[in-house]
Amino acid sequence: MRAPLGISIAVFCLLTSSALAADRDTIGWGRIFTNDYIGDGSDRWRTGSYAISRVQGPEWTGQRSTRFGETTELRLRSEIIAPEDLSDPDETDRRYVGVLSIGVHSHWRRDGTELSIGGDLVFTGPQTGVGSLQETLHEWVGLPEPNAQEDQIGNAVYPTLLGEVAQPYWVGPMVTLRPFVEAQAGAETLVRLGGDMIVGNLGHEDLLIRDVSTGHLIRTARTRNEGLAFVLGGDVAHMTDSAYLREEDGFRMVENRHRLRAGVHWQGQDAGFFYGLTWLGEEFEAQPDTQVAGSLRVYFNF
Repeated sequence: MRAPLGISIAVFCLLTSSALAADRDTIGWGRIFTNDYIGDGSDRWRTGSYAISRVQGPEWTGQRSTRFGETTELRLRSEIIAPEDLSDPDETDRRYVGVLSIGVHSHWRRDGTELSIGGDLVFTGPQTGVGSLQETLHEWVGLPEPNAQEDQIGNAVYPTLLGEVAQPYWVGPMVTLRPFVEAQAGAETLVRLGGDMIVGNLGHEDLLIRDVSTGHLIRTARTRNEGLAFVLGGDVAHMTDSAYLREEDGFRMVENRHRLRAGVHWQGQDAGFFYGLTWLGEEFEAQPDTQVAGSLRVYFNF
């Protein structure tokens, strides 16, 4: 039961060692914590995730490299997807899903177009330890026991391919529009179309990566600019398959999945933060409502 998780950690360590052996510098880190407690105050559906990325490549100059594979991102993320009532779930609600993934992605540009492609191993089930961790945390803070994790989707691994093409446009001194198209095949199979707008003096010359759960743009390799930036974005995904909403469990997946998001970045001399909100539309036909998740990142310069 624990072997796949051990293999994933070993692979992550191997990839990190390989990147160091290639004599490339770490040029940025990306982290984002998402939970609907810091959004709409609930604990349901896309209830929480945490992602951390290590970006390595040539010295950051404000633009992506023109060569595929020269700038790489090592990505590790976890996520909890749950029914609306964790203690006594309704039989028509979605099943609990514990997710842990590990992957490698490359980011580059061609003629002003920003491209990203990579692969992840996405693990589900009790083997991830995500459900046990949530149970322990609920016990520590006195929340009801998350009994829904006893009926979570079983152990599996899904090789997943993810790619994005984005075209930034400067439309003002401090305004960038960034339409994009994204495709994914694996744990969830989809094509997504959307866009983001950045207003302020941050983010325009940073290496931006997209959070899987919310779509928020995460600053990784970045300039030393200080100040504020506001971000707005949205997208729609056409879904063709999801390992998290299986027909054999009696669920009918919503074919078109919508997200709207807004957030603020602040960067000082020695520290910075990001806080954002994301409205998430229904993902299955029996879902009675939408939700709003909050995302947070705090970082320090040393």
